[in-house]
Amino acid sequence: MRYFDDFFIGERLEGGSATLSEAQIIDFAMMYDPQSFHVDNQAAAESHFGGLIASGFQTIALCFRLFIQRDHFRACSMGGPAIDELRFIIPVRPGDTLRSEAEILELTPSRSKPDVGIVRYRIVGTNQHKEKVVSYVVTNMLKRQPTDEHKR
Repeated sequence: MRYFDDFFIGERLEGGSATLSEAQIIDFAMMYDPQSFHVDNQAAAESHFGGLIASGFQTIALCFRLFIQRDHFRACSMGGPAIDELRFIIPVRPGDTLRSEAEILELTPSRSKPDVGIVRYRIVGTNQHKEKVVSYVVTNMLKRQPTDEHKR
């Protein structure tokens, strides 16, 4: 189990991988982003994308899940107040296998709460060709290693 103080700037944390099916792309889009190029094969083929693509929201959520499921922050995550620098780089298509990786960018102990630290990390999602599909920076609050000082 790791806490805020156990991470270091520049550290890379590997996420898992998952393959998106056409049905998953359409199901997600029907609920959250029902644009024609996400839900209709014919309309998508006639769009500037030339075929069905996953919603960017699905790509973000999946890459985040793939990272979180590796339990890097299991003992210490307290949620996060921000996502910054979001970039959709290339479309995700049915059959693409996504992987995620995070790099620790900043570690800042809280001044007002000694038992809390703020971490900023960049998540990069790639496809099976190792092409970047999405990149974003997450700000997360993490518990610090419990000590007698933090219990006061």
